[in-house]
Parts: sequence; structure tokens; C-alpha cells
Amino acid sequence: MGDGSSSRDGAKGRLVDAFSAFGGDALRDVWLFDKDSHERMYLRDDVERKVADVDVPRFVDNERYGYVTRDTYADLYYADYEYTVRGFDEFEQFRTFLSDDSAGIGVFASFDPVGDGYNYRRLHETIAGVVADHAIEDFVPK
Repeated sequence: MGDGSSSRDGAKGRLVDAFSAFGGDALRDVWLFDKDSHERMYLRDDVERKVADVDVPRFVDNERYGYVTRDTYADLYYADYEYTVRGFDEFEQFRTFLSDDSAGIGVFASFDPVGDGYNYRRLHETIAGVVADHAIEDFVPK
């Protein structure tokens, strides 16, 4: 896909634009998922070559464990779960869910590491603003 294109239309396009504005050239990929499917929204050319041999559905299945984790946190903690960040040797991965309802739509993206790190809370708030402007159904993966 090598999808480095700029502005996109619709809810999904605005979501990708939010990630792009946050990470700039460091944005590597953006994926939407729900309990049954996933959709690649953006994949930088060099990352596309790296994931060519990766079992992407299995990788996405691992992100679906977040449904259990989110529900567990809701039962155990006094604060609401918002997002998860994982550090890898070549990138940082951010994951959040777009709603708490039965739609169960999540998004994850990765970024090249930067010296002082990212303000992921700001990214989460930006994503929440994009989601608030659209029906959750507009984000269902194809």
C-alpha cells in the first residue's frame, strides 16, 4: 500500500490525519480492528517491506486481548483505561479503543522512537475529538 498520502476524506481519513499530525514522518502504520476484522489504514513504504513476512492477522489478534484487559481494568481500578503504549527496539506502538460500547472498535499505530518521547495523552485526546465528531459505525473496519 505504501500509503504516505496526505489528507483523506471521512471519519477514517480524519483519524489517520490525527496520527499523521501527531507523529509526522515518524508515523509507521495505522490499523483499525474490531472483534472480527481489521483494516490497514496507513503503512509507510519501508514498514510495508518489513511486515511483508509478518502474520498480520495473528498480530491483530494479539491486540484483541486488549478487550479483556480493558474490562479487567474497569473492574479493578478507580480510573478509566485510556490507552496502551508498548516499546520495541525499532518502534513504539500505541493502542486505544474508540468506544466502550459493543462495537469494540480499536486502533493501533506505531511510531519511530524520538529522543524525549511522545505525549500519548495528547494523541488520545485528539483521537477522542475525531471520534466525537462521527458515528462510531463510521470507523468499522472493512
